[in-house]
Amino acid sequence: MSARPIRVGHIDLSFHDASAREVEAILVGDGHTVERSSAPHEEMFARLGRGEVDVLVSAWLPASHGAYLAPFEADVRKLGILYEPYCFWGVPHYVPDAITSVADLLGPMALRRMERLIQGINPGAGISRFSKAIVAAYELDAVGYHFETGTEADCFGRYERAVAERRWVVVPLWHPQWLNHRYRIRELEEPRGLLGGRDEATLVVRRDAEALIGEPALARLSGLTLGNARVSALDDALRRTPP
Repeated sequence: MSARPIRVGHIDLSFHDASAREVEAILVGDGHTVERSSAPHEEMFARLGRGEVDVLVSAWLPASHGAYLAPFEADVRKLGILYEPYCFWGVPHYVPDAITSVADLLGPMALRRMERLIQGINPGAGISRFSKAIVAAYELDAVGYHFETGTEADCFGRYERAVAERRWVVVPLWHPQWLNHRYRIRELEEPRGLLGGRDEATLVVRRDAEALIGEPALARLSGLTLGNARVSALDDALRRTPP
């Protein structure tokens, strides 16, 4: 057992919380106690860089979080890949199949029915940066589309209300995430490659915490693979669990 708790940090979104619990279970099973914490993207990486957390669940590399990790990348060890996330823009399944791509949002069918607000999450998220670039690159703002950052509740709650009312909306989302487990969401094609491609959700540990964790636990963590579908399911189950 370690002399102090292992400090496990995760980005303050529910699917990161769900995957962090799998990591923490391995540490607890190895006899460690765990001190868990969460924070928005930039702040959690800053805590890792300052040595305030030992393990980060997880860094999406290279596109989404690479710039946050770069200043202190030499101070961490990459243990393994938990899943392979990617960002997308999606529409509810009942939106006609004729709307298949981001460019189709400029067409007459979309302009008649599609709501112009594209509600996102916090500004530090990769999907937020990517979405702002898409609005500009496709000149969607010329016809009234606008991307707004907000909370998880703003983004996910709006989508759930829209589906309940059969409204046409665009949701800036990613895999894995609980909405994908609960709803049929059709991904829009984005041929310009502005969504960052497929990342690797990488479990990282500070090198100065490796001895504290120990090689047996590090080896088990290195072998942990969850996959997108399982993380979406774990995320959905966590959301359904009473506080």
